[in-house]
Amino acid sequence: MAAKIMVRYGEIALKGKNRGQFEQQLYRNLQAAVVEYSKEISKIHGRFIVTGPEEHSEIMIQKLSRVFGVASVSLVRETELDIEDIKTLAAEITKKISSDDIAFKIETRRANKKFPYPSPEINRIIGAHLQELNPNLVVDLKKPSFKLSIEIGYSKAYLYITSTAGPGGLPVGITGRSLLMLSGGIDSPVAGWLSMKRGLFVEALHFHSFPFTSRRSQEKTVALCRKLAIYSNKIPLHMISVTAIQKELNANCPEDLGIILLRRMMYRLAEQLSLKRKLQAIVTGESLGQVASQTLESINVIDKATGMLVLRPLLGLDKKDIIDIAATIDTYDTSILPYEDCCTLFLPKSPVTKPKLQVIENYEALLDIERLLKEAMSSLETTIVKRD
Repeated sequence: MAAKIMVRYGEIALKGKNRGQFEQQLYRNLQAAVVEYSKEISKIHGRFIVTGPEEHSEIMIQKLSRVFGVASVSLVRETELDIEDIKTLAAEITKKISSDDIAFKIETRRANKKFPYPSPEINRIIGAHLQELNPNLVVDLKKPSFKLSIEIGYSKAYLYITSTAGPGGLPVGITGRSLLMLSGGIDSPVAGWLSMKRGLFVEALHFHSFPFTSRRSQEKTVALCRKLAIYSNKIPLHMISVTAIQKELNANCPEDLGIILLRRMMYRLAEQLSLKRKLQAIVTGESLGQVASQTLESINVIDKATGMLVLRPLLGLDKKDIIDIAATIDTYDTSILPYEDCCTLFLPKSPVTKPKLQVIENYEALLDIERLLKEAMSSLETTIVKRD
């Protein structure tokens, strides 16, 4: 027997005239999430119904519940728009409930206003029928042991007891395309996840300093991308070597300005890659005041290196907030693996926290920036990281 899974969405329903575009993007993302198991997705009364093999229902629910834009997911049973049929199915579903779970609640959503019974009346009829079959059952609207949900559609009725929460937000791809500067630490994967939650399609850019940084640092970045791809099906991952740039900075510039100068070069590279890939914004994991390069003065000077829009989803979060999200999305354990990235490896002992733009530009004048950027871009490697 085929399983039917109901997918509900929240914020999308408030989009007015643009709602159709958001629904179409969500539809495409749902298709991509369960393409191995189902090719049948239909839209009903502000819901999607995904039909697939019953033996794969659990994995389908898991994958659908990770699609941004989804509020919740339920395995449902379908019946005709007849009150007697609904009563029969309600009894069948609830007969498997433990005898200890005697407090219950019926909750009906009647999208089809032509159905002859209003929602409160359906609740009363179905509740009375269940109590007739099991006199021990009692109605408890505040703290029920189980809740039977009923949705009255335009051609069928749907009943279910359990729901799996989705991540909410907007469907990935609906608000644009961005480039995530993915360092391999705790912060940047969370920034990427939050960006996707607001509908951005994310490509990732990782800077490395091989052989000063190990291949394991790059492998760690791939692993983080794979975690994020669970929510977007795939992530293009770009890797660029900045070894030559760091050597030039070490040879020609003060150590305490090194991280600011390096970040400005990274932003220039990110801009070049974004223009090449037709991406609209750069996303970073910077959080205000967390490290020396994330003071207002440092951020301002670093931003001047690019004309791109720079998004910082973590700007107002403290470290605990970020760690909590990282744990929730399962990137934390990977992020703390002890493989240094190019920024931490060459971090000065006492970095400048209030850099002056003119001073920075004076030292940049000593560098052949165009040559360094061209050489770095020539090291570009791109791979498509897919979800497990």
